[in-house]
Amino acid sequence: MSIQPVLQGTFSFFQNLPVVVETTAVQLSSDAGLLAFREFDDKVGLTFGFAAVLDDRRDPDLLEHSLLEMSRSRIFGILADYVDQNDHDTLRSDPVFKLIANRSPDAPDLASQPTLSRFENSINIHSLKRLREQFVEQFIASFVVPPRHLTFDLDAIDDPAHGAQQLVLFHGYFEQYQYFPSFITSADNDQVVVLSLRHGTATAALGADDDLEFLTQRLRRAWPDVRICVRGDAGYGTPKMYDVCERLNIDYLFGLAANKRLQRASDALLAEAVRQFEETGTPQRLFEAFWYQAGPWPHARWVIVKAEANVQGTNRRFIVTNRAGAQVLPEAAYDDYVQRGEGENRNKELKCGLQIDRTSDHRFMANYFRLYLHTAAFNLLVRFRQAMALPPAPKPTPDVPPEAFTEPERRHHLRRCRQRDPLVQAQPCTWRSLLIKVAAEISVSVRRIVVRLSAHWPNLEYFQRVVQSLATIPSVPIPSTS
Repeated sequence: MSIQPVLQGTFSFFQNLPVVVETTAVQLSSDAGLLAFREFDDKVGLTFGFAAVLDDRRDPDLLEHSLLEMSRSRIFGILADYVDQNDHDTLRSDPVFKLIANRSPDAPDLASQPTLSRFENSINIHSLKRLREQFVEQFIASFVVPPRHLTFDLDAIDDPAHGAQQLVLFHGYFEQYQYFPSFITSADNDQVVVLSLRHGTATAALGADDDLEFLTQRLRRAWPDVRICVRGDAGYGTPKMYDVCERLNIDYLFGLAANKRLQRASDALLAEAVRQFEETGTPQRLFEAFWYQAGPWPHARWVIVKAEANVQGTNRRFIVTNRAGAQVLPEAAYDDYVQRGEGENRNKELKCGLQIDRTSDHRFMANYFRLYLHTAAFNLLVRFRQAMALPPAPKPTPDVPPEAFTEPERRHHLRRCRQRDPLVQAQPCTWRSLLIKVAAEISVSVRRIVVRLSAHWPNLEYFQRVVQSLATIPSVPIPSTS
């Protein structure tokens, strides 16, 4: 954030000399690390593609702030923890944010809060539909080599509301007024591929079948032979989801809510787990699988049950799947289902790190667009941290691919990766503290714009490494903009 004018004060706590605080005419910013993200964004074209699909019904002769400029102001502001429009009444004068928006630090200020509010409330249904398509196109473009297999995690996040926004309703389970957005996240590169803002009383799987079909059809146009697998908790384990997956030849792993029939069918397995635990004193984890047909199902489906016994007691869980290998190795199929927890971690980053719950506009479509703004910031961060990652650390078992690691091996490998490279899977707050939030002096001359960082900045090594890595990333062709 740029420094405020007219300040001078003296502190006396330092005994040798008085400490005087005063302002300077030099342009300063506290968010110079965003410039590295802006350079990366220029190479991958994320914000350009985002803004290009929005309808602009304003008079071209009267434009002062383009949609691209305002989109970048909001997306990069969210990255730097300025999640509210009100923040931009100050940020509009910040020299770094001006550079991000393709303006010189000496140029007029950026869009103010009222202008950004009108921008968000001007978004129509056609723009939202094109953003839906654009997110999938950017996901496809992020692969250098066509993938042979893709895994997607489906999850919904409660979004508590504190006003009278359109379609905010009371949800009995969460005991709050809320929206209930849904996300399809790639387990292969952590990007959010499809998102949907829904009314507060929606079921977890509402509309997920349409979103999945839309995504699958587009992916198979790009990669006809790609194998797709989806995972979701019991909220997504509904007949509609089974049907669409089977019709589109998608592998699925869905949680299945327990009932008396399933419990009777697995009582013997749970009893055996308890017996073995009592005999050995070590935690037990047993599996069984069988064909099962619920009343509404047109045919039987393969169900896997996990029964655990340990000092905390017993635990029994069910999943339903159509994966061929699950009939041979039910434990491996269940462990794959459990990995959807990583997708939930990405959603925690969205909610806690990038505050997707700031859906405080009155209009539903404006809040839908806000969800896209926050998710675009998340995807930019995800792609940036993957591009900046160091080469993988040595595997605990050299001849075994990561997909075949046992759970302890996987945890050990991830821990070593994080110790070696703190940024590789860092939370948004870590990226802010290590890279984004750095003070800088910006000066403009006829020949160049100079951004001066402190030579004593503790995280200068990270910034230098990022700058060196950026130079090696090829740029996608993007039309020039003024």
